[in-house]
Amino acid sequence: MEEAFNVKINYGNQAVTLTILHHKDYFKVIYFGGIIGAVRQVDGEWELMDFQEIDAGDLPRYTPDAKGERLEIVLDEHTVYAIGKEIELYNSGED
Repeated sequence: MEEAFNVKINYGNQAVTLTILHHKDYFKVIYFGGIIGAVRQVDGEWELMDFQEIDAGDLPRYTPDAKGERLEIVLDEHTVYAIGKEIELYNSGED
């Protein structure tokens, strides 16, 4: 069964809350109800998965809303690392 939890990361000069959904051996990253990507730990390092590898289930792919308050989040190396560290904190029970 998939377990969801929230993490907060800094993105630019703003704090962003993301929902993380554990699925098999990776974690889906969800923002405003849509999947923006997925991360997994390989040999102690966090990496971004190709979108084609993600089992989205019934969740849509995230589409930024230019008129809303949402950010257009890019899952780059720094962001993936920050998300991975928050997942580690959550899993250690220190959140």
